[in-house]
Amino acid sequence: MWLFLAASTSSMAQITERERPREWDQLVSGGRYADRFLPMPDGTQRQGIWGTDSVKCRFVDNGIESDTLSFWGGNILQSADGTYHLYVCGWPERSPKGHMFWPNSTVYHAVSRHLSGPYTIRHTIGKGHNPEAFRLSDGRVVIYVIDGYYIGDHEDASSWTRHQFTFNPRDRRIIEGLSNLTFAPRADGSRLMVCRGGGVWVSRDGLSAYNQLTDKRVYPPVKGEFEDPVLWRDSLQYHLIVNDWLGRIAFYERSLDGVHWVVEPGEAYMPGISRHKDGEVEYWFKYERPKVFQDRYGRVEQMNFAVIDTIKWEDLPGDRHSSKNICIPMNKGIRMEVLNKKQITASTSRIKVRILADENFNPHTDVDVASLRFGAFTEVNYGRGCKPVSSRKAGADLVVIFDGQGSGITPGEFAPKLIGRNSRGEMIFGYARLPYVDYKPAILSALRPRWEEGQSVIEVEVTNFGLSASKATRVEIRSDGRLLAEGKLPALKPYGSHTLSLTSSSPLPSGKASCQVCFLQKGRQADCNDFPAK
Repeated sequence: MWLFLAASTSSMAQITERERPREWDQLVSGGRYADRFLPMPDGTQRQGIWGTDSVKCRFVDNGIESDTLSFWGGNILQSADGTYHLYVCGWPERSPKGHMFWPNSTVYHAVSRHLSGPYTIRHTIGKGHNPEAFRLSDGRVVIYVIDGYYIGDHEDASSWTRHQFTFNPRDRRIIEGLSNLTFAPRADGSRLMVCRGGGVWVSRDGLSAYNQLTDKRVYPPVKGEFEDPVLWRDSLQYHLIVNDWLGRIAFYERSLDGVHWVVEPGEAYMPGISRHKDGEVEYWFKYERPKVFQDRYGRVEQMNFAVIDTIKWEDLPGDRHSSKNICIPMNKGIRMEVLNKKQITASTSRIKVRILADENFNPHTDVDVASLRFGAFTEVNYGRGCKPVSSRKAGADLVVIFDGQGSGITPGEFAPKLIGRNSRGEMIFGYARLPYVDYKPAILSALRPRWEEGQSVIEVEVTNFGLSASKATRVEIRSDGRLLAEGKLPALKPYGSHTLSLTSSSPLPSGKASCQVCFLQKGRQADCNDFPAK
């Protein structure tokens, strides 16, 4: 994995330039998440506005901005009548501490008839910072803020009540506290959550207790000051972007279950992603608090960001600096599925991929078939992967047959990637569903094993937090590399729990020692939960 070095640091400790891995120079168009940002829709430009020269070219009707309020954070939901609802926080621009008045933020409900804005404030919801809104299964809307949440009957509720979430760390260390939470729905209506520190949590309905599943952060194993995670799920997989605020570079990850993640190379975003159709760039000093607006398939149609034109401490009351929320359209990608019924291996000679027709997308005429490359992201992002050998129509869809050589697809692959061009030479990309992959896997998670020093009995409680029943699973408990005990865990239904009572063949060490609970399938280690010494 990559290791970023600090090339230089600003005197204000607001920037550390991160040296990119050399291999990133070999990424093709579509290899970086940042390649998906499209030009911003044309809007209104105005003279005499606040901001440094680098953002004076901006569209003032994009997102939300004001001469009297500084805005931060927030995301967008759409109601059944077509109205877009932005839940954003802000504070008076002339506040005594300037930008650093943010702990006193107010959450606003703003609306627009256009996804990109302009948004105008309709209601004041209450105090809070870094909001993120989501719908419950019953249609109610939750607006998370640091240290609490508001709930209303629907997107345009005139009354919101504030409450507190409950968190159950489940014998695990809470990683860097519980703030800047981000949420994604699971297929059964439960809610996956990632906190600022990179821990993964699950709630049965989005309001009941959040249970921590991970014992370490799920962010890339590189040096960085991470915050502002944004989590979402589409019809295929989970996605996560996290920002290194000091390095002003973000990373993109994907996951089958929301617990185990793969990191794709290249920048997810960085300064300069907000560009106009004529090539002009709104070069904001910082892009933070990213949020996504998804289409009906879960694909990202737009991202919005909190942006500021200078170092936060230089945004003073009554000056020419401030912050706002901007909206940037995205290349949503295409939908695909692999037609091979058998698991793809290095010896698979042909891979059949069905490219699905979509609104404003006709794969018969809109795809440059010869440009396509398909396979694992480790190959395709660098221009390698399988090459097409033929194609045929399948109703409104297009089936492309690829030479299986060089796919890079391993047994652990759950969403192989395609990159290519459309008939206009523009980048297209997508991830394909594999027919033999379980997209609702079991997730076994243990509490810390309990035992008494010098005794021989160990008890460990295991819960299945996945969306399908687990299989009977071999469990091993280890401490400092030594096998203490092993046994068989019966199959568990989703959210089912079972306590194993195991016997060690030798006297046990201190019950405060570090230990590890490992789950084995077909004799192979599938996952482990680590517990440090108390």
